[in-house]
Amino acid sequence: MSPGSDERRAQLAANLAAVRAQIERACERAGRSPGEVTLIAVTKTFPADDVRLLAELGVRDFGENRHQEAQQKVAEVADPKLTWHFVGQLQANKARAVAEYAAVVHSVDRVRLVGALRRAAAGREQPLRCLVQVDLGDAAQPGAGGRGGVPPDQVAEVADAVAAAPELVLGGVMAVAPLGTPPAPAFARLAETAAEVRTKHPEATWVSAGMSADLEDAIAHGATHVRLGRRLLGERGNDR
Repeated sequence: MSPGSDERRAQLAANLAAVRAQIERACERAGRSPGEVTLIAVTKTFPADDVRLLAELGVRDFGENRHQEAQQKVAEVADPKLTWHFVGQLQANKARAVAEYAAVVHSVDRVRLVGALRRAAAGREQPLRCLVQVDLGDAAQPGAGGRGGVPPDQVAEVADAVAAAPELVLGGVMAVAPLGTPPAPAFARLAETAAEVRTKHPEATWVSAGMSADLEDAIAHGATHVRLGRRLLGERGNDR
């Protein structure tokens, strides 16, 4: 650890306490238990030392969205108690490499990628958990304002493909709120899509939604996993 690690640990501890309190308040308003919501610390652009400090503070789930950075960071931290989530867009030709360290892929958005992940996960001790990313763009204008994912009317096809693969586990759904519009209506649509998936696949209980700016709306609409970067780790350059 660097000489400034004590100061950084104190900063992260304060941020983490504030985030946990915010999650508790959001759950109280939604009539939910805070234990229903898992915090994923998204550490992209931040060093492995921050992962270690957050792990010391009790965080166990970490998210990355760039394969090369994720691969290097996982190797540097080398802590088997941590769960790594790949939350970025994934090219099929990177599936095998990501499957070597990620326990969960949040961004499954096409059947072709399901096939690549199935082949990539063939040698794993545990199946690779996959979430279907749902496009929450303007329902009246498909693709408008969306931030990646499968249109809601195509989610079932991708979910079925994941569920049919013995090397994979269908965890549920994931989404990023669209830009330029209030997040609550979009998360309400996600909740409907998640419920539809569960009618056929009751084991698919995860709803990965909510980031630093909209986690309360996500929790109000059933998010089980929130992905936070800025609120936990602060700003870093223009990338955050």
